[in-house]
Amino acid sequence: MITTPFRIVVVSNRGPYSFTKRDGEFHATRGSGGLVTAIGAIARQYEILWISCALSKGDREWLSTHNGVQEVDDMHIRLIQPDAAQFQAYYNVISNPLLWFVQHQLYDTPRLPIFDQGTWRAWSEGYAGVNRQLAEAAAESIAGTNDRVLILPQDYHLYLFPKVLRELVGDKAIIQPFLHIPFPGPDAWRVLPLRMRRELLEAMLHSDRIGFQTERDTRRFLQTCVDTLPDARVIKPWRRLAYRGREIDAAPYPISLDVEYLRQRSDSEEVNVHRARFANQIGDRKLILRVDRVEPSKNILRGLIAFKNFLNAYPEFRGKVEMLALLVPSRTEVAEYARYLRDIMALVGEINATLSDGEWEPVHVLLGNNYDRAIAAFCMYDVLVVNPLADGMNLVAKEGVILNRKDGVLILSEEAGVAEEFGDAPLLVSPYDVFGTREAIRTALEMPPEERAVRAVRLREQVEANDIHAWFRRQLADAGEI
Repeated sequence: MITTPFRIVVVSNRGPYSFTKRDGEFHATRGSGGLVTAIGAIARQYEILWISCALSKGDREWLSTHNGVQEVDDMHIRLIQPDAAQFQAYYNVISNPLLWFVQHQLYDTPRLPIFDQGTWRAWSEGYAGVNRQLAEAAAESIAGTNDRVLILPQDYHLYLFPKVLRELVGDKAIIQPFLHIPFPGPDAWRVLPLRMRRELLEAMLHSDRIGFQTERDTRRFLQTCVDTLPDARVIKPWRRLAYRGREIDAAPYPISLDVEYLRQRSDSEEVNVHRARFANQIGDRKLILRVDRVEPSKNILRGLIAFKNFLNAYPEFRGKVEMLALLVPSRTEVAEYARYLRDIMALVGEINATLSDGEWEPVHVLLGNNYDRAIAAFCMYDVLVVNPLADGMNLVAKEGVILNRKDGVLILSEEAGVAEEFGDAPLLVSPYDVFGTREAIRTALEMPPEERAVRAVRLREQVEANDIHAWFRRQLADAGEI
């Protein structure tokens, strides 16, 4: 365990574990997603307290018998339990879909969003209320310590958190949020009413430093602050802002992977079982892979359309390629997400009904969260398609290039944050261009082995040199400068 000159407290909506009770005993299951994967990796080296919401019935049962801070595996955990109606407003009205859709620029603006009295109530009572509860829990957790404390609120659920915490603890804590999703420019934020976006940005500016995934996100944040807050001004180009007597730093910290851990896990018995199954299923066909949470920003529908168009334009590839889509259902309580999954399955059915030959099906979809299965598929792909409309980073692309054993080609949306790191080593496409994606699939499948190897090495070296530990060390080093 690495010691630090201050205590580290991570605060997020979803914690690293979900709890279930069976036969009178509690069982903890490590969560999925980039946030848990990334911070779970650093918890193996640093002593961390993680504060989050009790989301499931099992979480609430665990909380009722494990009040306060508890140690689970390699982490200290504290859960809070918002009122059910309050959490519904905070999560399903404001965080998702409002803020998520604004930041990924997904709204059909002639129709949505609509801000009515209920929206404002959800903002002031739900979103602000849960942010206050989490800030109060963080303040209680550091009470009585004389150590320096680094508080790391995570993501768009906690925009109001820095202001509340600052009011509670003053300068005792270094407050350094990190945003995992894209931060768009001022025009996109004007979907929110002026009062709401000013409250949001002013609260964020009670931080000491704010971390983003990319240079572009950092620049857009500072532009948005200057555009929205009359007293805000940039005093160090694209790195520091002055606002009402405070100076706030902003910096990119591209999130990454625990490379060593992933490679060790890829040789596990569980992963090898899945690899054997995939090898039997795929045979000598080329594997085109995508691994996504089921949400509109991942652009799964256009990826499927591009593959369908590829098979129609180049029928010589029929029976010689197969697309495997490993999809993790997400936010199924939000209508847009449930509808998106239905549309995906309908399109897959159409592709298979019109293009299969009775023995070969073009697309196989496997639903569910099975990380060992995903690791096995990453090892085996010939082409990995990652084409989001917008993405803060996209760890799938990094996982793929680290684990793949076939010099597989990465087809990557230029709107994924990882594109800033990877440069021209992948085949870059516009997420809206299904023709360009169709042609990229052909280019990838026909690429000479020598070129595939050169591109694959460049991608691997980039991730190896900037792994999850480097990501966290940079944030700790910068916090030490405050």
